[in-house]
Amino acid sequence: MTEKYNSSDKRRWRNILTRTAIIAAAVMLIVWFLPRESGPQFRYDVGKPWMYGSLIARFDFPIYKTDEAIKTEQDSILNNFEPYYSYNAEQEKLQIAKFKNAFAEGISGLPPEYVGIITDRLHRLYQAGIMDPNQYSEISKDSTRLIRVISGKNASSIQVNCIYSTMTAYEQLFADEKLSPHRQALQRCNLNEYIAANITYDKERSETERNDLLSSIAIASGMVLTGQKIIDRGEIVDDHTYRVLSSFEREMTRRSAASSEISSTVAGQTLFVTIMMVLFTCYLVLFRRDYFNKLRSMLMLYVMITLFPVMVSLMVTHNMLSVYILPFAIAPIFIRVFMDSRTAFIAHAVMVLICAAAVKYQYEFIIIQLVAGLVAIYSLRELSQRVQVLRAALLIFLASCAIYFALQLMQDNSVLAMDHSMYTYFAMNGVFLLFAYPLMLVVEKTFGFISDVTLIELSNTSKDLLRELSEVAPGTFQHSIMVSNLAVAIANKIGARAQEVRTGALYHDIGKMPNAAFFTENQAGKNPLEKMTRPDAAKIVISHVSEGLRLADKYDLPGIIKDFIATHHGTGLTKYFYITYQNEHPKEAVDPRPFTYPGPNPFTREQAILMMADTVEAASRSLPEYTEESIGQLVNRLIDGQVSEGYFTDCPITFHDIRVAKQVLTERLKGIYHTRISYPELKK
Repeated sequence: MTEKYNSSDKRRWRNILTRTAIIAAAVMLIVWFLPRESGPQFRYDVGKPWMYGSLIARFDFPIYKTDEAIKTEQDSILNNFEPYYSYNAEQEKLQIAKFKNAFAEGISGLPPEYVGIITDRLHRLYQAGIMDPNQYSEISKDSTRLIRVISGKNASSIQVNCIYSTMTAYEQLFADEKLSPHRQALQRCNLNEYIAANITYDKERSETERNDLLSSIAIASGMVLTGQKIIDRGEIVDDHTYRVLSSFEREMTRRSAASSEISSTVAGQTLFVTIMMVLFTCYLVLFRRDYFNKLRSMLMLYVMITLFPVMVSLMVTHNMLSVYILPFAIAPIFIRVFMDSRTAFIAHAVMVLICAAAVKYQYEFIIIQLVAGLVAIYSLRELSQRVQVLRAALLIFLASCAIYFALQLMQDNSVLAMDHSMYTYFAMNGVFLLFAYPLMLVVEKTFGFISDVTLIELSNTSKDLLRELSEVAPGTFQHSIMVSNLAVAIANKIGARAQEVRTGALYHDIGKMPNAAFFTENQAGKNPLEKMTRPDAAKIVISHVSEGLRLADKYDLPGIIKDFIATHHGTGLTKYFYITYQNEHPKEAVDPRPFTYPGPNPFTREQAILMMADTVEAASRSLPEYTEESIGQLVNRLIDGQVSEGYFTDCPITFHDIRVAKQVLTERLKGIYHTRISYPELKK
C-alpha cells in the first residue's frame, strides 16, 4: 500500500513539474522575442494629434534623416562613383611577343607585312584596354559610365564604351579595313590566343573609395537643443515633427542601451507575460481541469498562445508588414473546434493582450482582435466544410472593417481623411484565414485531436474498410447503420458530439468480418455456433472486439474510433452463452471470465450512447411483436440493467441523459417497426 501511494505521489509531482515546465518555456520564449524598447513609449503618427503633454528635449540630439532620404543620397553618389581597375602593361608585351614568335616566318597565304599590321592592331587594342568578359558584361550595361584606370602612379577616367572585352577585341580585329578581306585566312591563325585581359577590377581600392563616399553622407539634417519644445498636446504631427520624435526615441534607445533600463524592461515584460499565463492557467485549473490534465490539450493551448506573440514580435522588430495581416482568429477557431467556446475566447484574449505589449497602437489592436475572435467563435462552431471557412473569413473581414471604421469615426471628423490602408491588411488577413482548413490536419497530427472533417471522411461508406464490411458482413453493416442513426438521434438530444458517435457506430463491429457467418445478423440458415461448446462459442463472439482493434490498427484508424470498438460491450457478459452453460451445468461453479468482454467500460458520453443504442437495436430484432408497450419495456429493461451493472460509472453521463436516451430509442424504434396500439381483450 505504501509503494502504491509513493508511486501515485511521484506521478502527481511529475505531472506538476511537466506542466510548470510548459508554462515557463512559453513565458521565456515570448519574452525572448518581445521588442526591447526602454524609456517612454509614445504612440504617434503623421496627421494625428499628439495625445501626451508638452514634450521638452532633455538633451541635445540630432534630427536624423529618414531611411528613404539617406537611400536617395546614397544612390545619387553611387551613380557617379567610378570603380577602380588596374592596367597591366606587361600583358601587351607578353602577348605580342608570343604572336611574333609564332609567325616569325609570316602568315600562310598573306604577304609578310601582315605580321606587322596585326601587331599594330593588337597594340592599339591593348592600349585601349581589354577586360575579362564577365567583368565587362557587368559594367557595359551603362555604356556612358566612367571607370578609373590605374597605371603605375597615374589614374585616368575612361568611358566604358572605349574599352573592349576579349571577345569584342577579337571581333574588332576582323572589322579592320585591311584585315577584313583576309578573314578566312586569319581565322586559321587563332588570333584569340593572343588577346588577354590587361585591365582587372581592383576590389580593395574600389570598396575603400565606395565606403568613404557613403560615410561622407550626413545622417542628420539638424539639431534639437536641450530645453527646446518638440511638440505640445493637441498639435498635429507633421512630417518634420515625426522625424524629430523618431530621432528623440532613437537617441533615448542609444543612451539607454548600456544602462540598466534594458534589464528593467525585460523584468517588466517577464512579469507581465507571467501574470497573463498564470491567469490562463488558473482558468484551466478552476473551470476546465480536464484540459489541464490532458497533456495534448494543454500543449495545444499554450502553443497557440505563444505562437502569435512571437510572430508579432518578429514583425515589429524587423519592420515587416503590418501585424494586422496575421490571422489571429485561427487560434480561437481551432480551440473552438477541438475544445469549447469559453476556452477559445479566454485563450484568444490572453494571446491578444500579450501581443499588445509589442505593437504600437495597443488600444486599437486589442479592440479589433477581440472583435475578430468573437466573430470567429460565433461563426465557426464546427469545421466540417470548406465553405464554412470562407464564410467565417468573410464575416471576420467585415467585422474588423466595421470596428476599425467606428474607431476612426471617434477620432476623425472627416471620412475622407481616414487611413484606408488598414482595409487592405484586413483583406489579406481574411485570405490567410482560409488556410485554417488545411492547417487543421497539421493540428490533428501534432496534438492527437480528431476533427469533424476527419470524422466525416471516415464515415463515408465507400471507404475501403466500410465497403469491405458491407460486402463481407452485410447484416452487420446494416446493423451498424441502424445503430449510428439511433445514436446520433440521442446525441443531438443531449448535446453530445453527434458526428463522433456516428463514425464510432459505423466502425464498432468491424471485428465481425473475419468470422461474419458466426453472427446471427449475417446468417441465412443454421447457426454454426450451435455445434460448438458454450465457452468456445463465447470466445468467437468476444473475439470481434480484439479483431476490431486489430483491423483498426491495420487501417490506421484514430484512437477515438478504437475506443468505441473497445467499449461498446464494456466488461459485460455474453449472457446467452453464460446462462445456457449454467443451465447445462447446474452443479458446477461457473467461472464468468471466459464469457466476459475485455472492456473497458465507456468513459465518455458518446461511448455510453453507442452502448445503449447497440444493445437495444440488437435486442429489438428478437421481439415477437412490435407494440409501444413491448418496445418501451425492452428499452427500459436493457438500459436499466446497464446502469445497475455499473457500465456507466466511469463516464460523465447523467440520469437525465439516460432518461432522454430511453425516450429517443423508444420513439425511433416505434417509427422503424411501425408499431400499433395493443388491442384490449374482451372480458368474459
